[in-house]
Amino acid sequence: MKVKIVNRSGHPLPSYSTPLSAGMDIRANLQEPVVLKSLERRLIPTGLFIELPRGYEAQIRPRSGLALKYGITVLNTPGTIDADYRGEIGIIMVNLSDKEFVINDGERICQMIINRHETISWEEVESLEETVRGSGGFGHTGEA
Repeated sequence: MKVKIVNRSGHPLPSYSTPLSAGMDIRANLQEPVVLKSLERRLIPTGLFIELPRGYEAQIRPRSGLALKYGITVLNTPGTIDADYRGEIGIIMVNLSDKEFVINDGERICQMIINRHETISWEEVESLEETVRGSGGFGHTGEA
């Protein structure tokens, strides 16, 4: 599938790190480094604008290395970019560690995954089909 993209960042287009990667790395587009203090969140610009086809969304997810090594993650995860959004992709990042973290221009800050989705319409009914599980919710199997 081809997706139209405007790249105003001066950095490479989002890309897959390995042939079987599901997510493409997205880079920060910054005029100067951003210091994320402990528990601080900031919107990080990417300089990217996309035009997804109808029936698709882009999901923004954290990079596991940043999360494990530094406690840096993406809020609103996964974040959804709808097919009709034409603004700049911004990444809501948060520092969950007790140390400051510096985000530099061009640094890989998250992953983007493109997914197909369905648009539904509701059918309001009086009852639902019974299942073995029924209304059993959180922890209903007795397993952790």
